[in-house]
Amino acid sequence: MSNSALLDRRHRLIGQATLFYQSALEIVRGEGVYLFDESGRRYIDMYNNVPCVGHANPHVVSAVAKQMATLNVHSRYLHNGIIDFAERLVAYHHDKLEQVVFACSGTEASEIALMMARYATGGKGIICSDATYHGNSTEVAKMNLRPIADPHFRSISYPQTYRPLIVDQSDEELTQTYLTKVQSAIDDFKANNIPFAGLFLCSILANEGLPDIPAGFMQQATDLVHKAGGLIIADEVQAGYCRSGNWWGYETSKFTPDIVTMGKPVGNGMPVSAVVASTELVTKFRKETRYFNTFASSPVQAAAGMAVLDVIEEDDLLDSSAKIGAYLRRELTQMQSECESIGDVRGCGLFIGVEWVSNFEEKTADRAGAINVANRLKEKGFLLSNAGEFGNVIKIRPPLVFKQEHADNFLTAFAEVLAENKA
Repeated sequence: MSNSALLDRRHRLIGQATLFYQSALEIVRGEGVYLFDESGRRYIDMYNNVPCVGHANPHVVSAVAKQMATLNVHSRYLHNGIIDFAERLVAYHHDKLEQVVFACSGTEASEIALMMARYATGGKGIICSDATYHGNSTEVAKMNLRPIADPHFRSISYPQTYRPLIVDQSDEELTQTYLTKVQSAIDDFKANNIPFAGLFLCSILANEGLPDIPAGFMQQATDLVHKAGGLIIADEVQAGYCRSGNWWGYETSKFTPDIVTMGKPVGNGMPVSAVVASTELVTKFRKETRYFNTFASSPVQAAAGMAVLDVIEEDDLLDSSAKIGAYLRRELTQMQSECESIGDVRGCGLFIGVEWVSNFEEKTADRAGAINVANRLKEKGFLLSNAGEFGNVIKIRPPLVFKQEHADNFLTAFAEVLAENKA
């Protein structure tokens, strides 16, 4: 079936769902960092953190198949595999994160985190960033609206150094500027008799475009929130699992959250997510909600989760993420001096954002230009996309098994695109 026929069939049966690229791709197979289309053409995946240890990873596939052939039931039976996975996952976090609630998606994890914070504090008021995304359930999606309409949510300008609220401030001064926004939101809840529950942020502000965060902001914001009786929720769906060059984005951004959500990478494509918190917070949540999910915390999910952790440890993907990511950022930064369309190169670990602008001095966001670069790189065999507040950040986020040779191949193709821009 031709791509156009398949596209027509898709539209007819599931509607106008989002697709990447001006000319849609039909992907039929994956292996490691590679994806293959229906013609057999191979692409290097520079975008997907879902298969964090690689597409069709043999160890994960084997573990899932073996467990599926043995047993898969819901969580209302005892099963060693589930508890072993919970114990192992919690051990990667800081000491005050002691128990886990499993779910199936990042959205579900966000929903659980919201409920957990609200039951624990007795509050309803949640602060988020003004360019965030934490999922698409009815309650979680309220944070995505611009402007926010629900009185129980307040958005603040996300902290950044590239387009700061006030220019020419020192890092310390800029941190205080953004902290003032957090305090104002807390005060506004109080003025409107809405008890405060907490602050919900991605640890590295991934959807905001991976901005460089003013030094000290995240921990000082945590202190402000705690002083007001609220809790800190760290969204690690994109930031976690060694993506940032540390195990968790909150380690990279240097703060200590009360609740952490995890999603896509946990099962390498299996629908499993998780929320970790203290015993006290989880106990309160369990008591108030009697939360149950038929497909969450199953033996197959646990088998996938354990296999992912095996591969990360055995292949030393944490070290690889830090080293290959640093190499990519260094090389891309050197290219910036030759291309005024690159306004900024930033990121951490194997997560890089290239800010594409139409005017370097004015920092004018160029969404169309970023989309064009993504499409041209697709034609050269590299799959990535655009993201960020203005949709102008070229988002580079390959599976963790991405190696030096893949980085070099990408850099060659990216340099070709830059040269073609000049021609």
